[in-house]
Order: sequence, then C-alpha cells, then structure tokens
Amino acid sequence: MEQISFWHKDIDFGASVYLDEVNKRIRVDEYVGKMSSLLTYLTSQDGTKYEKLIIKSKQEDMKFLLSHGYMMEAMIDNYFNGSPAYFFVKYNTAERQHDPFWEEEEKIVQQVLDSEVKPIAKLMDLSINIRKAELSDSESLSNLYKKVFAIYPVPIHDPEYVKKSMMDGTIFYCAEKNGQLISAASAEINQFYHNAELTDCATDPDYRKGGLMKYILAALEEELRNKQIFCSYTIARSLSFGMNMAFYQLGYEYRGRLKNNCYIYDKLEDMNVWEKNLSTAGFSAGT
Repeated sequence: MEQISFWHKDIDFGASVYLDEVNKRIRVDEYVGKMSSLLTYLTSQDGTKYEKLIIKSKQEDMKFLLSHGYMMEAMIDNYFNGSPAYFFVKYNTAERQHDPFWEEEEKIVQQVLDSEVKPIAKLMDLSINIRKAELSDSESLSNLYKKVFAIYPVPIHDPEYVKKSMMDGTIFYCAEKNGQLISAASAEINQFYHNAELTDCATDPDYRKGGLMKYILAALEEELRNKQIFCSYTIARSLSFGMNMAFYQLGYEYRGRLKNNCYIYDKLEDMNVWEKNLSTAGFSAGT
C-alpha cells in the first residue's frame, strides 16, 4: 500500500494531494483555483480505497463545502501564514463515519480542559538528557517507536524513514538516560506557511510517570521560535489522556476532533487537534 504526496495540476485548479492507502484517506493540504473541480477530482477516486476525504479549507470556501455535503471537524487558527485552516471532511462509507469511542473521548477532553494549568518545574533527574536527535539516532528512534506503537500512520518503525524525515527538515528531540533513548517527539515544519506539527510523540512505558514529554515539546517549541515558526499544532490520540494533558499544560488550545483519522497504536482512532501561537505565548518553564 502506498502513501504518495504530490501537486495535482488540472485546467482550472491545482492541489497538494496526499493519497494515503494505508489509512484509506485522501488529504488536500492546499489548493488554488476552482473548488468544484477539486471536489469532482476527489469524488472520482476509488471510494473503497479511500474511505475519508479531508480538505484543509480556507475561510472563503467554507459555505461551498458545507453546501456540497462536507462537514467541519477541526481548525487551526494560524495555519496559512496567520490565516486559519478548516478541516472539512466527507466519508465514503458509513462504517468509517461511525465512532464507538466518542463518549469516552468527550470525557477525556473535558477532564483535560477542566484541569488547572500548572507551571512546569525543571527536570530534576540529572541522569536524563533532553537533546536534539541526530541522523545516527535513527535506529534507536525507530526501536522506541516499535516498542510504543504496534501500528502507526507512517512507516516510523523503519530507521531509513526516520533518517529521510530528518534530511527533509523534520526535527526530532529526545530524552536519553544511560545511553538509551526513552522518549522522543518531532516537529514537521512547513517553511512556506510558517507552521509546524508536533508529532511522533512516544515514551518508553517504563518511564511514562516522569512527564518527560512536556520537556521534549518545550525544547521543540524553542527551536521553532528560533526558526521564526510561530504556528505550532498537534494532532493527538483522542483516547490518550496523557498526551492531551501534556499539550494543554503547555498552553495549547483545543480545536476539534478528526473522526477515524488514522491507524495508530492498535486501531483506527480519532485525533484531537490542539494549537498554540508561539509568538504570543510565554516561554515554558524548565527550558
């Protein structure tokens, strides 16, 4: 099964298209031209191969998408160089649209939003080093992801994929203890639109009580600020209280939920969208 990203050029529109056979979806990350022609192109694709269609819409196209049966599931305020992106979706099968975990996820996100935001203390365990990962860490990173995720939306279990991601500009930070990588996360940077997705968050099960992820994410945020990337967002597993809490405690704001978005952890899961404006947010303590 393939995952292919390309610019599709037609007579009256163009679009950045991600054909994702692994997660049975098509995602449009940007587009120009006639929206109706883009929708015709999307509906011409194999509906059994691609069960979900996703468009990162601009504000001026929202009414048109609603009138053509698309639904908004989430948004990111500053995605397009400070302008919002709206995640509009359409399902090709009733099974893909059905969500058995919605009630549980609502309880989780509400519990997170009702929590008190506390200052992040400095990391007390001096044997743990938070650092930027290097190409030589590719195999150790992939081994960590194998340990944490039985399945993942992209082939992150492959060290060559991790290495290529780094070479293409994705930044990884990790926590190291006694020469072993015990936690990691990455920032996928879009230089053109000045945004970054914080993703690939994983902590060795033996170290999950230490709250390491927030220190790694804070280090990634500092790196993004230095690169003049101020729109930081994440798409986190809706069933993971810990991951949603980590971003909330760092000042991220909830922006919606992408239903049955991708195969991750052990099944097809919903993903919560969180966003933070790094140009106005204060620096995280402990960095």
